[in-house]
Amino acid sequence: MSSPTAIASIADTRVSLKTDATIISLIGFAHGTSHFFHLTLPPLFPWFMREFSLSFVQVGMLMTTFFVVSGVGQAFAGIVVDRFGAHRVLCAGVALLACSALLVAASLNFAALFCAGAVAGLGNSVFHPADFTLINRRVSLSRLGHAFSAHGLSGNLGWALSPVLMLALATTYGWRFAALGAALVGAIALAFLIWHRGLLQYQLAPASINQNPALESQLTSIWHFLSLRVVWLAFAFFFFSTMAFGALQNFAPPLLRELYSVSLALATSALTAYLLGASAGLVCGGFVVNNGAVNSGLKFEYLIAAALAVSACLAFLLATAVLPTLFVLPIMALMGFGVGLSGPSRDMLVRRATAARLGEGAFGRVYGLVYAGLDVGLAVSPIVFGLLLDAHLPAWVFVGVGCAFIGAIFTALAVAKDSASLAVSEAAKPIGNL
Repeated sequence: MSSPTAIASIADTRVSLKTDATIISLIGFAHGTSHFFHLTLPPLFPWFMREFSLSFVQVGMLMTTFFVVSGVGQAFAGIVVDRFGAHRVLCAGVALLACSALLVAASLNFAALFCAGAVAGLGNSVFHPADFTLINRRVSLSRLGHAFSAHGLSGNLGWALSPVLMLALATTYGWRFAALGAALVGAIALAFLIWHRGLLQYQLAPASINQNPALESQLTSIWHFLSLRVVWLAFAFFFFSTMAFGALQNFAPPLLRELYSVSLALATSALTAYLLGASAGLVCGGFVVNNGAVNSGLKFEYLIAAALAVSACLAFLLATAVLPTLFVLPIMALMGFGVGLSGPSRDMLVRRATAARLGEGAFGRVYGLVYAGLDVGLAVSPIVFGLLLDAHLPAWVFVGVGCAFIGAIFTALAVAKDSASLAVSEAAKPIGNL
């Protein structure tokens, strides 16, 4: 018969598992909602163009506005998260997304749509700093890998569902009803976040690695934070990794058609294979991080380097255009798998760098700023790689993708090295010199 202590331990483990699963699900639902709103407007472009006599450039400006506002707002949202708490900010972000959809439904001209895009971008800006702060503060260390993995997968699911739902509603009931459907998605996500607010709240903590008031004052200074090399290295890492993804997301079908003379269906399927491979990699990467999360000696940067090195080599191989078309799909899937596998380790690496240098109270501002590199990469990538395609240099696009992966490898290794050296130097400083 089991002892009362053993029974209590098993019960505590089950409670912890249930709590972690609920928190991960809530954050995943919220993140999926943000990605859902990434693609609520593009499916409605044909209706906007007919209704308001708009050009492709004008409707494209709606998404440019969305990502510019989101990218700029994301860096500042992290500061707000650290000041007021992630749950409040996350609720505000979801509410803004729902309001943006209501604005779309009520729009009478292009200016109103433009305002709706800006409001949606502002709402979207809070998710990465708020989500990752909640994951790092509220999920057990032994389940962080699964949390990071689920976070990435939920975003992919939101991307997949949005065009299907928006097109179905717009075709059947009209574009204004489709916008109301998007608002309902946001309202449901907000209701769940408010309903389970007790699980997502935590005690606010200052950004500090010890109780030294002088050091705490220095680390909570925004100017000191922006002067940290490790923060900008992490920003560069996200920029490079997203540059590669942006090239494939925007241009994979025409790129593969020109290089390998495949059909449009096969070229589009290759992009789908890449995304499915990335999703599979995210799942596997979560297990890898989980197995090593409690081991402070695990070098996540080495896993990132190995996974992205394989993806870079595959990109260079595709650039040669010597492969039979039979191999295009599996190679695209393997390249995506490598990128996905590195995802949870990437988020764990940023967590360790933040905790080592600034403490838990700085998760919001660090994730906010470094993930702004994602928006910058998505904004720059279509321009850079679009120029290469316009110059009829498709092979160089894959070369650029491989080089972007290599850039991500070097910056990931630099993040790990820099954060480790900073932690050592701070520990060696006498208190009086601070």
